[in-house]
Amino acid sequence: MPMTHKTMQDFARSCGVSRPTLSKYFDDPTSVKPATRKRIEDALRSSDYQPNLFARNLNRKRTRSIGIVVPTVADPFYSEMVSRIELRLRDEGYWPIVISSHASTELEAEAARTILSLKVSGALIAPLGLRSDHRALEKLTQAIPIVYFDTYLEGGTPFVGNNNSQSVSTIVDYLCRSGEPPVYFDIPHVNHNSPERLDSYVTSMKRLGQEPIVIGDIKAYTWDFERIGYEQMEKMLSQGGLPGKTILCNNDRLAFGVMAAAFSRGLKVGRKADCDLRVAAHDDHPLSRYTCPALTTMAQDFAAMAGRSVETLLALLDEDGTAVAPKVRLDATLVMRQSA
Repeated sequence: MPMTHKTMQDFARSCGVSRPTLSKYFDDPTSVKPATRKRIEDALRSSDYQPNLFARNLNRKRTRSIGIVVPTVADPFYSEMVSRIELRLRDEGYWPIVISSHASTELEAEAARTILSLKVSGALIAPLGLRSDHRALEKLTQAIPIVYFDTYLEGGTPFVGNNNSQSVSTIVDYLCRSGEPPVYFDIPHVNHNSPERLDSYVTSMKRLGQEPIVIGDIKAYTWDFERIGYEQMEKMLSQGGLPGKTILCNNDRLAFGVMAAAFSRGLKVGRKADCDLRVAAHDDHPLSRYTCPALTTMAQDFAAMAGRSVETLLALLDEDGTAVAPKVRLDATLVMRQSA
């Protein structure tokens, strides 16, 4: 039966080392002498003692924890990003703390306050954007190193995200080469990605000598993109149809709703001659390859975005937060599937 120790002092006494030495070991096992490390590890194997790392962290000026804040973990895009960031941070010896703002201004501000109270070393944040509480996040950037990912707020805070100018231009070029020029289906401009993608669509169409055509009601603030894609597509089809047979959606989630509405009306989506409609989008959402037909889209580089975000934050931590990292925009890759 393993020995029982209630406190670090008890455990230190039982294995014959001082409490400061034991604390040093738990911070970094390589920081103590090999013989001492062996003595501690032998004692751990014969004991049920587990250090209270949370309590130990609270006694430090800063912890080995990193905050991660996203609009929602229900969206597979953010789930994928969080998963990759978590694993990278753990490899670097940091403990990730994930908080969702649930697309709420109040909950995002609360997340910022919570991160401060936990004394994290830094944070990686995908801000809401339009509805963000700028004062709450600015207070956070003044207290600890912060890196924004996916989208950003105005100011000098480092940012890692998609190169929307490159990605939308690439897919517009492809759609114009392969068939009828695309009509752009927009979403509410919840953050900087939306207007950047719209601007790139308009610029790219004009460069190719085509007339930009934009559809979609962007007035209501919502992150429920599948629903608005379905409802607005249904409404347009019931009122006389669409202004074109190729639809480029702002993001994949909007395209899911558009394709579902087209199916409910008996329209065939795809790039073959017998199809009624081509649909393409942006992001390479983890479910995009499983739609029917599979969705043609621009694939954001999840691995590079997560990796560069963590690398930028670690560089700031190495410099005690005094370094200013540049804004990094990553190119996306065209993924041609059956929908367009």
